[in-house]
Amino acid sequence: MSESPTDAGATIRLLALMEATTVTGPAKLLIEFCGRARALADSEPGAPRVEASIVTFQRGDPAAPNRFVEAARAAGVEVDVVSERFRFDPGVVAQLRRVFARRAPDIVETHMIKSHFLVRLAGLAPRRPWVAFHHGYTTTDMKMRLYNRINRLTLPSATRVATVCGAFARQLERAGVKPERIFVRHSSVAAAARAGDDEALGLRALLGVAEGERVILSVGRLSREKGHADLLRALSHLAEIDPALKFKAVVVGDGPERAGLEAEAASLGLKERVVFAGHADDVRPFYAAADVSALPSHSEGSPLALLEAMAAGLPVVATAVGGVPEVAADGETALLVPARDPRAFAAALSRVLSDDALARTLAANASARVASDFSPEARARSLVEFYSGLVPEKAGGRPPNE
Repeated sequence: MSESPTDAGATIRLLALMEATTVTGPAKLLIEFCGRARALADSEPGAPRVEASIVTFQRGDPAAPNRFVEAARAAGVEVDVVSERFRFDPGVVAQLRRVFARRAPDIVETHMIKSHFLVRLAGLAPRRPWVAFHHGYTTTDMKMRLYNRINRLTLPSATRVATVCGAFARQLERAGVKPERIFVRHSSVAAAARAGDDEALGLRALLGVAEGERVILSVGRLSREKGHADLLRALSHLAEIDPALKFKAVVVGDGPERAGLEAEAASLGLKERVVFAGHADDVRPFYAAADVSALPSHSEGSPLALLEAMAAGLPVVATAVGGVPEVAADGETALLVPARDPRAFAAALSRVLSDDALARTLAANASARVASDFSPEARARSLVEFYSGLVPEKAGGRPPNE
């Protein structure tokens, strides 16, 4: 007799594969879901219990620090670490098979190109439902273009493909994934406690922000598709538009474009106006210290940096790419401009920094929008319902509503 959603002890075992060494946006969402899914079952009698564990990869010294593993375990999530001697080491296949045999998952969830590829290579996909999470493509170099090609060949084999915005869903259809296999779930963000004024003032001093300077904040990986070079050009235009405006741009994040961006800032005469702060595990003090958040990307899905800024009550200027317009409405919860248009971006920054009433309205509307539509609880509930539909014999679920 199959269990129904009200049966005590109905449990879905989920095994998630993700390669990560830091807590990026997708990693944050995965760890958050693992905890929220447990809490949902505890707080709502009859809800299926999703017990999630994670498999990740460690290249080189197995004892080397891994922030992703540390964060997941600190959140109470069980993590299996597969050792690699080198990238795409074939020896990981046998290790993965042993983990799968021990964990006996009802559903496999994969994130990133390597995880999709290895699940298929190891022959693990046909044995159980496989949900592949698609977070978008990057084209930083030839290696990433090759990986993206592998991804496009692998994803059509998944039982379902989860993506973060409607724009990406349309890309997946063009890449050969059947529309009925695609479902969209936007990112989510918790309304974290705002950093205190003293902490914000201390950070501004540490960053060299002078009294009266406005802070323009950009949070994200320093890779080409994030458009930081366009932001630097926009800052140069901003200085021309309003020569009296005192501002400092703070770029939080790291990545392959950092050296080039630092050189570009110097060549534009912005060396004293731009601070490259590097990676930060806790971005709350940066949001508290800032006056506006800038997202100049060429492509995006459901960017966590956008949601975090909106949740923090910070006005946003962003490019209208990918899923950004699905999250933020131009003139209501953010100012949106075309991608690769530094002059338009500069003009939008100038509007926000010169019109306090506009900045307050955008920030208040954005905060309310995130709280109502993009909470971690709502995302967890949606995914639990979806997973229940994939294994109805385990949890009495129905096919998920799309």
